Amino acid sequence: MKILGIESSCDETAVSVVEDGRKILSNTILSQIDIHQLYGGVVPEIAARAHCEAISGLAKKAIREAGGLETIEAIAVTNAPGLIGALLVGMNFAKSLAFSAGKPLVPVHHLKGHVAANYITHPDLTPPFTALIASGGHSHIVEVLDYTTYKIIGHTRDDAAGEAFDKAARVLGLGYPGGAKMEELAKTGDPTAISFPKVHFPDSPYDFSFSGVKTAVINYIHTKKQTQTAYSAPDVAAAFTEAVCGVLTEKAVLAAEMSGCGKLVLAGGVGANSFLREGLENACRQKGIRLYLPQKALCGDNGAMIASQGYYEYLAGKTAGYDLNAYATMSIENA
Repeated sequence: MKILGIESSCDETAVSVVEDGRKILSNTILSQIDIHQLYGGVVPEIAARAHCEAISGLAKKAIREAGGLETIEAIAVTNAPGLIGALLVGMNFAKSLAFSAGKPLVPVHHLKGHVAANYITHPDLTPPFTALIASGGHSHIVEVLDYTTYKIIGHTRDDAAGEAFDKAARVLGLGYPGGAKMEELAKTGDPTAISFPKVHFPDSPYDFSFSGVKTAVINYIHTKKQTQTAYSAPDVAAAFTEAVCGVLTEKAVLAAEMSGCGKLVLAGGVGANSFLREGLENACRQKGIRLYLPQKALCGDNGAMIASQGYYEYLAGKTAGYDLNAYATMSIENA
């Protein structure tokens, strides 16, 4: 069964066709990074306009490469969460295409899509399992009870991990987006040179907080500049990366261990970080937990992950009418 997936929640326009939730037949993506770099971050109105310009051509290409629209069973689209203007572009395009082609319309939660990227990478992966979702806007630990039922057991109380990386990179002068640049810089630094805070909540062992470590980095660099004291940017990047990835690893592995399912899945844009991947591999090996890592190419926003999750939503009967709306925020438990 072929499902067309459309993703436009932020600054990537992406359309893909996936067969049976596991095999990519086409995967087209247009990134807007070059545009938003000029402003140091994503500008919602500009993102929405860029989606409008790109989505039709990407869809035509993806459909053609997958064998034509007549071979596609349903149209899946991200309808939450994300930038509302950007979401509306993809969703309205999907509704129009579904209506004109007489295909079912399937709404997909963006974070479920990130988890589903692992179904493509690992054809043997089946629920239940524990998932760590770490991206620019979200940091969650969830129990995936079945393909469409999720339970949140931990989440960030303030900044997401990816957001913290971007803000720390900005104060280091690395520009936007900062995640990959921070990773490269950290490879030449000493993670023990500086002690940045790692937050734990006694009443909520699986919750995160990254605003403190972000502020600590900003204050550290500002103090060094104000006192005209030299500092090592690689050491700052390495220590910051160790603090963030260390907490993500510790809490995710603890959650997987406590769940008893013996499987941990990594998902989201921060999932491409080599320090996080290595840390999870080492910790899971010690605890006897089976770890599933997505292909790095599927960690960022893409249409394939939406098509994959859309397949399972469709099998579960979760289709929508043409009055489907987009939502800037929505709990993964309610999708």
